[in-house]
Amino acid sequence: MGNPTHTEVSVARQSPQRPDADEPALGDTDGPTGPDVEPGPADRSLWDELSIDPVEIALPAGTGFTLRAYRAARELTPTDVAERDEDDPFLARRQVAETEDDEEVVILDEEFAALSAEDETEADADRKGGSDGKRAGGTGTTDTDTPDADADADADADADADEDAADDDEDADGDEEVPVFLTHKGRLLLFKTPESLVSFIRSGAPNDLSQLDGWNELSERVEPADIAPRDEDTYELDLVVENLRGGHDTWDPTLLIEAGEVARDLSYALRLPAVLDMLSAGSSLDDLDEALRASVNGGVGGFLGRRRLKKIGAQTASLGWRTIVGKISAVVDWRD
Repeated sequence: MGNPTHTEVSVARQSPQRPDADEPALGDTDGPTGPDVEPGPADRSLWDELSIDPVEIALPAGTGFTLRAYRAARELTPTDVAERDEDDPFLARRQVAETEDDEEVVILDEEFAALSAEDETEADADRKGGSDGKRAGGTGTTDTDTPDADADADADADADADEDAADDDEDADGDEEVPVFLTHKGRLLLFKTPESLVSFIRSGAPNDLSQLDGWNELSERVEPADIAPRDEDTYELDLVVENLRGGHDTWDPTLLIEAGEVARDLSYALRLPAVLDMLSAGSSLDDLDEALRASVNGGVGGFLGRRRLKKIGAQTASLGWRTIVGKISAVVDWRD
């Protein structure tokens, strides 16, 4: 994957005065020639002021730059996916194909679901500890009271309370910060160079980030040197499947945790419900994420997290992530 763009700082080294012409020339001596100067950090003032960040994402097809911001959900108009879905009516059930050992392996959502169910069944069996799992249940009769005015009043009160709770939940959802990327009509715009990204920003071309208050100021001030994503905004989705295939002992927690974070953000911003479901709470890939996060901690928590990882099927994890990367790749609009 390409590294984020940084400005290299070179420092000229002064040769010492040489009274004797027979002394070795610069570069012929093993002695020190002066300290190297590390390049300074990129200027973040523009991004911090506008609360927008450059992001670098590596996919199997290549590496590209884009932008991401977080805003209250009520302030955003979601990307319009109507045209995207018309172009590909089977997008939600796209098959992800990959050539492996000169054979084409077709990955389907149903195959991942079947493997996940198999893993869950095995986990349930482990939790039962070999017991037969049978539980005795009692039966009985329940008297049904005759409805009266008090019951109706209680029902109305409960309905009103549920409605108020729903309104409160809606207000809370509206205040929640959600991700928005440089997208247009349901597709993620990825640029292969900082220059092409800056050219697009300045062009005034339609995109979903233009609804942000600071977009016009960004288009006037941004320069190619500003497109320098931080390490935490650089994601290597192209390495995830291969890492998972290597087996539990080779799994890279940082790589996989960061991949999960950006995949959730992208699936929300691009309106990919199938990917959101695969990463939702309680799913096998969410269990993987939680175990990875626990494993990097010290003490008992880290030990238990590593034990949980050993029980997660490597085949299921790699299969699920191959599907996720394929679905995200399918909605990328590459720009040179």
